[in-house]
Amino acid sequence: MPFELSPDHETFRKVVREFAESEVRPHVAQWDRDHYFPTELIPKMGDLGLFGLVVGEQYGGSAGAGGDFTALCLAIEELGRIDQSIGITLSAGVGLGINPILSFGTEEQKQRWLPDLVAGHRLAGFGLTEPEAGSDAGATRTRAELVDGEWVINGAKAFITNSGTAITSCVTVTARTGEVDGKAEISAIIVPSGTPGFEVQPAYDKLGWHASDTHGLVFDDCRVPQAHLLGDRGAGFRQFLAILDDGRIAISALAVGLAQACLEESLSYAKQRTTFGKPIGARQAIAFAISDLAVSVEAARGLTYKAAAMKDAGRPSQQVKQAAAIAKLYSTEAAVTATRVATQVFGGYGFIEEYPVARFYRDAKILEVGEGTSEVQRLVIARGLGLPVE
Repeated sequence: MPFELSPDHETFRKVVREFAESEVRPHVAQWDRDHYFPTELIPKMGDLGLFGLVVGEQYGGSAGAGGDFTALCLAIEELGRIDQSIGITLSAGVGLGINPILSFGTEEQKQRWLPDLVAGHRLAGFGLTEPEAGSDAGATRTRAELVDGEWVINGAKAFITNSGTAITSCVTVTARTGEVDGKAEISAIIVPSGTPGFEVQPAYDKLGWHASDTHGLVFDDCRVPQAHLLGDRGAGFRQFLAILDDGRIAISALAVGLAQACLEESLSYAKQRTTFGKPIGARQAIAFAISDLAVSVEAARGLTYKAAAMKDAGRPSQQVKQAAAIAKLYSTEAAVTATRVATQVFGGYGFIEEYPVARFYRDAKILEVGEGTSEVQRLVIARGLGLPVE
């Protein structure tokens, strides 16, 4: 696998970095304080083509014409370097909003939903996690019954990103639609925003990701047409497992952006802050900690873009699954460590919200949970190694 990005990818990175510096950095501290989701930023991201990097030109995207999954990861990394909330908005907007419809939808479903999502005029969510079904997503309790040509949905979802914004157009929901051989038949169904019986609960008061939109969802005799079934009936479990593999690489890229930001902030502060007549970067304790941080950033970036390159190259799904789990596990744990190092370098100032490392520290922990916990990644890796772990 190539371990260097192409010149086109590097040029694209610069474009996204300039966008993030000009459109995100000046506002992000205020957005974070206000727990404000910047709806006005999404069309600008759409104009830059960020939501269409893995989508074909027939739906307004650029896949096959310069866009690919590696480019998406670069965009997520660069946005995440400035703010994790904006990075996850793109990651979830593509990986959990667009990708299910793109991968499993009918042509009619694609034509209906994708153009606006790709343009950044709309966002979509993916309703998988439930109050009592997180890592064990197969234990979903939400049910959908086919009645007179309509799916009648009842249940609840938790922690759903991009599900309650003013521009959210739909949420793809996993639900039990029956039983096959004594096992739950799980299907995926597209539910448009505003459908009667579809209630978006108040936004969560989160530790971090304050500028990201996250809600619980409730379905009470929510009815949608039978044609809103996404993919084959009973294929929902297999579909969302495939979606999560891509999402784990994207979260790894988001973690790389955070670790890179910690490295940059720590370097700058260690050169400026003096103690006992010298910059603190002259002290081995600080210099070595930042050196270790630089190593972890490079390792995380290498694992992330190796996994992305494998996906772009069409490697077998099991290989991509293993690479995604390895990248996600290492990068997210490296990012959490990076925020701890950065706040230590800043000392007391690292505990003050005036400095970005305090926000970094709050934002980091969820990386080890979302899109599959670290424990789940270790389970996937172990099984990929042939171990009979349960």
